[in-house]
Amino acid sequence: MDRVNLYSDTQTRPTEGMRRAIAAAEVADEQRGLDPTVNALQERVAELLGHEAGLFLPSGTMCNAIALRLHIRPGGDAVLLDRTAHPIVAEAGGPAALSGAFPQPLDGDGGIFTAQQVEAALAAPGDRYAPRSRLVSVEQTTNMGGGRVWPLATVHEVLAVARRHGLRAHLDGARLLNAVVASGVSAADYASGFDTAWLDFTKGLGAPVGAVLAGSRELIDEAWRYKQMWGGAMRQAGIVAAAGLYALDHHVERLAEDHAHARVLAEGLAAIPGVEIDAARVETNIVIFAVPDAAGLAAGLEEAGVEASRLDSRRVRMVTHLDVDRAGVERALAAVRDTLGRP
Repeated sequence: MDRVNLYSDTQTRPTEGMRRAIAAAEVADEQRGLDPTVNALQERVAELLGHEAGLFLPSGTMCNAIALRLHIRPGGDAVLLDRTAHPIVAEAGGPAALSGAFPQPLDGDGGIFTAQQVEAALAAPGDRYAPRSRLVSVEQTTNMGGGRVWPLATVHEVLAVARRHGLRAHLDGARLLNAVVASGVSAADYASGFDTAWLDFTKGLGAPVGAVLAGSRELIDEAWRYKQMWGGAMRQAGIVAAAGLYALDHHVERLAEDHAHARVLAEGLAAIPGVEIDAARVETNIVIFAVPDAAGLAAGLEEAGVEASRLDSRRVRMVTHLDVDRAGVERALAAVRDTLGRP
């Protein structure tokens, strides 16, 4: 029996249609700007996000790393972001090592902080003791916050504070299109007010590799320098960029299926004794819940052929995606019930 892989939406495998698009891709040297498939993807994402230009990169982590380097002046500038945001919890200290950035964590609600929190965290003008406030970073949707969708009004309020104080703004759009599908708000409406924004293809969109960083032509020209410096030129990269184009054509609207499966999963978990979860807060495809013994549950799930990620001693994360159908969700729920029901 096939395994049910709810470890992350990064576990998706290319569909047959995507594999055909990859095989048929027209390619050339992307480092010289000659690869037509890469160029088409960069232009399409830039337009989708409401920016002038885009840069194809191997990963979303590299998008964050380059964006922070574009905005941060080495020497202790602060980036304000949620405590659970990816640059803090999953980038191996990269902001500090690569950009000299001082991460200033905010305690948001499910990964969503407020304009008032940003205002309160800013260093006072002329304060030579505190890190200089330089950048605000928003993660849409929130990952470790549970797949929550930033309301557009909250985004605008945070951006207004940032602009009033001369800060730059960055959008981590790893699951931006999940937010678009869940809310009905366009990607450009969410992303165009930021100095940089990016879109990942390796999450729910189902591509095997790649992301695109978008911004002004000037910033993207500078971003190319860091791509070159950090080893990111990929030559005939149209082979992988083709997967991104295919995903935009075929895998966006279907994200609603993942969201529906996540709601079924969350509601089913809420009915199991020993599980703590507020199913009403599950808005997209990420389900985080608590049990008395996360390690024990993870072991039981593994035995039943279900993969999930254990976040700490009590919390477990499950993420729905295009390789998990309704039957897989039901198998996962049965495995949780069986494991927690054991004496």
